[in-house]
Amino acid sequence: MSVAALERKSAFDEDKSEAGRSDANRQQTLFPDAKAMKDHLREQMLKPEYDVASFYHTTGFCQWLARQSLFEKTTLSVIVANAAWIAVDTDHNNADVLVNAHPIFQIAEHVFCMFFLFEWTVRFCAFKSKCDCRKDTWFVFDSVLVSTMVVETWLMTAVLLVLGNGSGGLLGNASILRVARLLRLSRMARMARLLRAMPELLILLKGLKAATRSVLFTLTLLIIIIYVFGIAFTQLCGDTTCGDDFGGVIASMHILLVQGALMNDMMDVVDQLQSANVG
Repeated sequence: MSVAALERKSAFDEDKSEAGRSDANRQQTLFPDAKAMKDHLREQMLKPEYDVASFYHTTGFCQWLARQSLFEKTTLSVIVANAAWIAVDTDHNNADVLVNAHPIFQIAEHVFCMFFLFEWTVRFCAFKSKCDCRKDTWFVFDSVLVSTMVVETWLMTAVLLVLGNGSGGLLGNASILRVARLLRLSRMARMARLLRAMPELLILLKGLKAATRSVLFTLTLLIIIIYVFGIAFTQLCGDTTCGDDFGGVIASMHILLVQGALMNDMMDVVDQLQSANVG
């Protein structure tokens, strides 16, 4: 065999091996490596599960109470009750500040505030080293919410009583105080603690997170299609009876999205386009 033939054979073998490696890499990209997935799953299973109780004292009343499942269930029940009470308060409490509200609303706010402060204090006292409380994300999260609740329920009320102005005039306009009442919505964030008691909700959220990338690209493709057809309809309808509705690219995109993609009164647009002989 000549030298040229050997060189051609060697080049052919190299191209074939490179094509094989390319196919293998493509297959690995499309289909995850089973061995890598098993190793990752094994690492996750062997990884010690986080338990905030490992930072607690081993003796004492607070650590005992904080470890009780009944205490956790009671806290979750109060969180749900507080979320339901926010709706009742929004519908029936027309006072701008707590000191002007009906006594039943004042009592409910003070009871909820006392319970959440008591729950936070128990958990704080249960920590063996108080610096370890910063390592628990849920405790830091609750600390912010409890601080906001204490300021709104007790500190602001005390300031109004000291100033002797229940109308809130010295603290600003009443509309500002109404905006401040929206801070109560931050208590709804405490509902996130239900994720620990209901793992199914956490699984659903993880599924939504995994699907976000696909949904994002789908919306991007939809926007591109609407943009292209928005330009087309703007040019086609410029001198027709439907020119007012498709007077610009943004207006055309809005109509195509709302009445085309979402099918809100789609036949009205179709009739206009047919009467104008467009398409």
